[in-house]
Amino acid sequence: MKNRQLRILMVGDASNYHRALAGGLREMGHDVVLASNGSGWMDTERDIDLSRKDGKLSGARLWFKLCRLMKSRLRGFDVVQLNNPVFVNLRPERNIMLFRELKRHNRSIFLTALGTDTAYADLCLSPSSPLAYNEWMVYGKPSPYHIQSPDVIKAWLEDPLKSHCAEIYDGIDGAVSALYEYHLACRKQLSDDRLAYGGIPIDTQAIRPVELPDRIDRVRLFLGMHRDRKVEKGTDRIFEAARRVAERHPDRCTLEIVENLPYGEYIQRMRGSHVVLDQLYSYTPATNALLAMAMGLNTLSGGEEEYYEFIGEEHLRPIINAVPDDDALYATIENTVMHPELIKQRGREGRELVVKYNDTGVVARRFVDLWGRVLESKESGNGQNPK
Repeated sequence: MKNRQLRILMVGDASNYHRALAGGLREMGHDVVLASNGSGWMDTERDIDLSRKDGKLSGARLWFKLCRLMKSRLRGFDVVQLNNPVFVNLRPERNIMLFRELKRHNRSIFLTALGTDTAYADLCLSPSSPLAYNEWMVYGKPSPYHIQSPDVIKAWLEDPLKSHCAEIYDGIDGAVSALYEYHLACRKQLSDDRLAYGGIPIDTQAIRPVELPDRIDRVRLFLGMHRDRKVEKGTDRIFEAARRVAERHPDRCTLEIVENLPYGEYIQRMRGSHVVLDQLYSYTPATNALLAMAMGLNTLSGGEEEYYEFIGEEHLRPIINAVPDDDALYATIENTVMHPELIKQRGREGRELVVKYNDTGVVARRFVDLWGRVLESKESGNGQNPK
């Protein structure tokens, strides 16, 4: 099993995760087909387009397309990897029907835990949660996003989504988590032999590091905001803190704000900065922060000690940790601006961290290792229910 080429079908994508992972798997010699909607507005590459077009009959058209594909291109794989319990843009009952067909006509089926589902919602809201803060709860109180959008989390905790997620977790052969937080949620659903930490894949070889100067007179702060997710990601609070710093120290820093730019333009604008301001409610760096670090830039994001301990890193601490406290957030950004001499070394360490733990080859190997263990167990007749 170790050196065997696998036929892999990835269904669904988010933030380019599965497309990047597919590249790493292909480099290893595996045959990969990616069927997705292109991560929505990002319109990322895929082999089979599952995007839902506008119009009254958009759902019906996508469903009939999937029914046709299920009879031909979506069967006969060693591994099917789903990006979420709701892996196509259809009602839960349609997703479950498709899940059952994929399970019936393929050798194994797995979940990539890289977004909100019932398991993660339960973890965030639990009074005994190991997360002191997240996008839903902050130090034991409802977060601004929770207060603004109570129906979102309510939907995950009630039927039909609750029973839908339960059937998905009961039926998969295993799961690979993208972040520390999602891994904690999956541990409550799956046994350790059916669960692996994958991390977020970054094609570090394709990213040319920025050459930061030894001396920086004015620190260039950069904040990319998703227009519809400011409160969820805490970029509204980051913006306010960074704005105050920039107004107080106009001779020491500049602040650039962009919203909903096309991916290519966004990356180019990011490369012109020194410090990328990412998000507020995470213990760990996600795609945006990891891309910035791969470029050799500094990033303000989730960098709690629990994350470093989880990945086993004892020395590197390049992430400027952001916590959901406005005074502390202001002080952290101001301190970064007032000590530009630390930026170049922090940038080197950030890229080193990403290459070490998040290169596409490293992440792809973690997936393959889990698949191999589970498939060998199934072939030997020792396959067990993942619960």
